Amino acid sequence: MDRRNFFSGAVTGGLVGAAAMAAPLLGRPAPSLSECGGSGSAFVAGRDGTALFVRDWGAGKPLLFLSGWALPSDFWQYQMLAAAQNGYRAVAYDRRGHGRSADPGRGYDHESLADDLAAVIAARGLSDVTLIAHSMGGTEVARYFARHGGHGVSRVALISTITPFLMKGPDNVAGIDPALLAALNAPLRRDFPAWVAKNTPPFFTPDTSAEMKTWGQQMMLMTSLLAAAELAEANARTDFRADVRRIGVPTLLIHGDRDASAPLPLTAQATAALLPNGALTIYEGAPHGLPLTHGERLNADMLRFVRG
Repeated sequence: MDRRNFFSGAVTGGLVGAAAMAAPLLGRPAPSLSECGGSGSAFVAGRDGTALFVRDWGAGKPLLFLSGWALPSDFWQYQMLAAAQNGYRAVAYDRRGHGRSADPGRGYDHESLADDLAAVIAARGLSDVTLIAHSMGGTEVARYFARHGGHGVSRVALISTITPFLMKGPDNVAGIDPALLAALNAPLRRDFPAWVAKNTPPFFTPDTSAEMKTWGQQMMLMTSLLAAAELAEANARTDFRADVRRIGVPTLLIHGDRDASAPLPLTAQATAALLPNGALTIYEGAPHGLPLTHGERLNADMLRFVRG
């Protein structure tokens, strides 16, 4: 695999989507703090008061979904629908600077994001919750366990994770050269739609519909460029190995063997080796976007896992 093509996806750990022009929620007014309330509100106040959009479907044992880099909660709708229709409460929220949540211009670091996750869990009264995270969402889960002790969480599912550590170093020789990071982040900051377009194909399978790809594009381009740029760099440079070791609950990893954004040896296999109670399932032929390309299989495995 070409290291340059690999790293262009691995740095972000998010949707390698195509360019689309209009994103319907760009230019939306930021929700006010008065809109952030309890279970009846569409918004929760994050660690610093940032308004976080939350969708909450169904009733029963809760599942909380965390999306990948530059993706809103919409990304999980197929899994949320399956969960809600099978007797579970499906909750997801837009990370700060993503989707319908406010873009405060700050807090694009994993400490803030872990605190935002804690705020959502507390505000929605979630206990005995299963966290289901795609790509970068796994970094938030790991930091939540390190920072908040995994409070309220009974199980974790990491889908196409980018943990535990992407950057090359003396004790991570299989990682990515920091110089390559700088070279590949530059186009993202200059022309985000073009960067998205160039990196579309590896996220999907060849038979993915054009409409699905376009939907993915629109979701990605709803993201604040500041959030996208700062989190892309944070994802690549942050070492989550100690954090991952703190995830002591039963953990399911699901990963595609054709994931160009997060190749197995560097991510899922390395993560599984650090987990005290983890199991890895590999999907043959699956890319980074397997919740969209392998949804039926993922839904079945997800429901089997949460049932215990």
